[in-house]
Amino acid sequence: MAKEQIVIDQYELESGVVIKNVAIAFHRYGNFDEHKNNVVWICHALTANSDPYEWWPKVCGSDGYFNENDHHIICANILGSCYGTTGPLSEDENGQIYYDEFPQITTRDMAGLHELLAQRLGITQIQTLIGASLGGQQAIEWAISNPNRFEHLILIATNAYHSPYGIAFNESQRLAIEADPSYYLKTADGGKNGLIAARSIALLSYRSYAGYLATQRESITEKTNQFRAAQYQRYQGTKLANRFNAYSYVLLSKAMDSHNVARGRESLAQALKTITAKTLIIGITSDILFPLEEQKLLKFYINYAEFQTIDSSFGHDGFLLEHESLIKLFQDFFENKPNISRSSGENILFTA
Repeated sequence: MAKEQIVIDQYELESGVVIKNVAIAFHRYGNFDEHKNNVVWICHALTANSDPYEWWPKVCGSDGYFNENDHHIICANILGSCYGTTGPLSEDENGQIYYDEFPQITTRDMAGLHELLAQRLGITQIQTLIGASLGGQQAIEWAISNPNRFEHLILIATNAYHSPYGIAFNESQRLAIEADPSYYLKTADGGKNGLIAARSIALLSYRSYAGYLATQRESITEKTNQFRAAQYQRYQGTKLANRFNAYSYVLLSKAMDSHNVARGRESLAQALKTITAKTLIIGITSDILFPLEEQKLLKFYINYAEFQTIDSSFGHDGFLLEHESLIKLFQDFFENKPNISRSSGENILFTA
């Protein structure tokens, strides 16, 4: 299905700043069932677009686990991105492009815009809300703020608050972008070389030692230059810079840093206990950016939750690559076959 777009007259951010004429781009696949009770809403991660059929094959698609024959699938491009929803390359109310002057946003702002889109589409009940990484952060915020809207919640490689380690990785990427003088020229390609470097840094947190060993190991022992791993970093950096922009990257990484469900609420525990959806929490064993302890924390405080793991050498990117393992966990979850008991709370990183 082609990408759709609606415009909201104005939207007030968590900071109190009001953005006018906010465009929301989204994809929809499939039709509502008789009771509009087959909605699967997918919250995408940092640099993805609103078409999960493109970036999450087998999980979503005509032959995927979530498909248009059985489900009404919706994915909205997040606020601040560059794939159709209002962001740094959009014009403000005075006709000027924002660039690095776009207002600060949070994952709560992203979730609030999803809620407005759901209202505009006439959706009162969402059968399954699913998100990984930054998408999972949005999903948690939405499930806390509107708990009665969701029947099922699936959270993959995500957390209740962004860690100092994750913030440090993001800041290192922003430093790389800001070291590119073109970032301050305020053009569509501003900061592009910095973005290449930033993506290279990010990959180190998305993958693992074992993953690089499995995919980038040299077969020629005499080589002293032009290593596969080095070329891979450059390739992936350039690939992202050709489809994304530095201003959105900086903005969205700061939004990720802002993620903390306890902000403005009684406590982290109270916030998570607000969630009433039956919840599946999935962690990836080799994920250093969102380690298993963060998913265990979610399991400990969300009332109706089970915790599962995927054994993968691909690190955080396992949520994009381990299709078969994810689908098996989804199948067991929806068929009520949990096989891990409630967490004892051991090794929790944060106590509310």
